[in-house]
Amino acid sequence: MKILMISANIATSPYPVFPLGMGMVTASLKSNGHEVTQFDFLQNEMSLDKLIKAVQSVSPDLIGISIRNIDNVNLIDEECYIDTVKSIVQTVHNISTVPVILGGSGFSILPLPTLKQTGADYGIVGEGEKAILKFVSALERGEKPVEPVIYAEKDLENDDIPSTYYDSEILKFYQEKGYIVSIQTKRGCNKRCVYCSYPVLEGSKIRVCNPGKIVDDLLNLHENFNAGHIFFVDSVFNDSEGLYRNLIDEMIRRKVRIPWMAFFTPDKGLDDEIIEKMKLTGLEAAEIGADATTDTTLKGLGKDFLFKDIINSNELFLKHGVATAFYYMFGGPGETKKTVFEGIENICSLRQTANFIFMGIRVLPGTPLARLAIREGIISRDDDLFESVYYISPGLDTEWLEKTLTEAFADKFNCVFPPNSLDEKLHLLQKMRYSCSRIYDLLGRNSV
Repeated sequence: MKILMISANIATSPYPVFPLGMGMVTASLKSNGHEVTQFDFLQNEMSLDKLIKAVQSVSPDLIGISIRNIDNVNLIDEECYIDTVKSIVQTVHNISTVPVILGGSGFSILPLPTLKQTGADYGIVGEGEKAILKFVSALERGEKPVEPVIYAEKDLENDDIPSTYYDSEILKFYQEKGYIVSIQTKRGCNKRCVYCSYPVLEGSKIRVCNPGKIVDDLLNLHENFNAGHIFFVDSVFNDSEGLYRNLIDEMIRRKVRIPWMAFFTPDKGLDDEIIEKMKLTGLEAAEIGADATTDTTLKGLGKDFLFKDIINSNELFLKHGVATAFYYMFGGPGETKKTVFEGIENICSLRQTANFIFMGIRVLPGTPLARLAIREGIISRDDDLFESVYYISPGLDTEWLEKTLTEAFADKFNCVFPPNSLDEKLHLLQKMRYSCSRIYDLLGRNSV
């Protein structure tokens, strides 16, 4: 079957992100004998005319659209992306009668309202690699699914998780724009953060990819595509079970040294020995999910660490010359005026790091935060949350919070609030081939 896969993501803040999910589903389809063409909407200048030409050129039997995000989760300057997906679906439907199926994390978290709003025919919730094969086989037999939304099992692990198919032209575009290539090393998350959709999307069991296979992919990207920087996009790279250490050991065994970065959590398992090992393999920067700024608000978010652990993790990475960036959300459960001022002081106490600061927390269905928001009367049980709702702790005035954060961080070069306020400068640095690690280092070293 001929299939056209479309990445609908248009977000570039804080940097463009390679469409990894589309590549993994493409790899699964190709390995089963299907003819797949990829079209990246961002790479093609968000041009519907170019999309029309692609559809006409491929003449596909099926069109798949990957949705990375519904919106940018930025209360101060919100951008919604569903209208873009809707335009893509309508454009495709105007020139083709083949089925259109949606997928990706953005679709999976809000499947029914997204399907309704965009006018697509079908959608897959969760891991699409196996589900799309069953769907395509049914179409080839002339069968149609009984329900428009297909719920995939969360059961892929080890060799069952396919290596991503990297289209050379799409990869080149993202390397030139942000100089980062994405790889996933595991799925699932056993953390209990109240706001997070990862356990909803991927399950709470950690399922790792085969370390040898990941290293094969790393070497392929480095040797055949000249990939300069790798981003491990797991929800948490340094998982609590220590499974990431197997990958690091395999990279060391095979003498891999490629510049890379990942999402980390402050964890007592991080020590000098493992940081040194990761440095040997090319670790340059760590994005650290602090998410809250005081012990009170960390507890409110369901975190399993204290602010002293945030300080210690930053010092540990800095000690070994690894650039760091922290992400925070003010206004979560337990936030008060007192914790806001304490949190501002805590952030400013961190040495040589970049800090990206959000206000409010986007409420997503199926999360503990959504249940809390129902109990507190912020949303109703019937709210599908397609229209964004941001949690701000009851009793905390939104205007006061924005004014306080704006004033507190106005003269702090390394503290970015709202989180997209430096986008123009960041994009200029990216055009100058500054990697994320260099940008974070630049911000951190120019802290006031």
